[in-house]
Amino acid sequence: MGLDEAFESYVDDLYRYLFSLSKNHHTAEDLVQETFYRAYLQLAEDEISHIKPWLFKVAYHAFIDFTRKHNRLFITDEIHNRVSLKTPESYLLEKEGFATLMNDIHSLKETEMHALVLCDLHQLSLNESAEILQLNLNTLKSHLFRGRKKVVERVKERRRQDG
Repeated sequence: MGLDEAFESYVDDLYRYLFSLSKNHHTAEDLVQETFYRAYLQLAEDEISHIKPWLFKVAYHAFIDFTRKHNRLFITDEIHNRVSLKTPESYLLEKEGFATLMNDIHSLKETEMHALVLCDLHQLSLNESAEILQLNLNTLKSHLFRGRKKVVERVKERRRQDG
């Protein structure tokens, strides 16, 4: 698969992944561009067989470099949705629910957050996620289990408070 085909296939997935990490539309777009720039440089030298997990790994490292450089995360309440055929009311409810879920996920420890985003939101395999995060498979499973448990507890607590 060439870089053009990879771009067409995975640009939206990478954008959503980077947006879920940065919580900023412009930062996510810049990081997608940086990811494909790095991919372009690397693919000139090597042939990558499983390009999707490799692109997510490149994106993850671009995000890490960005946060180290800026030494903080940019937080906005902008939620970007590319296409919506729903009613304004259902869109608003969905947006609020997604924003609340993302806030729950972002309140986790960093490794738990990354594990959840890669495995649950982007549906990468455990092995692919462990490779991206440079973790042992069992360590990733522990972070994923703990992160899921904390998010479920927060959702249950919110329901108790609302109900």
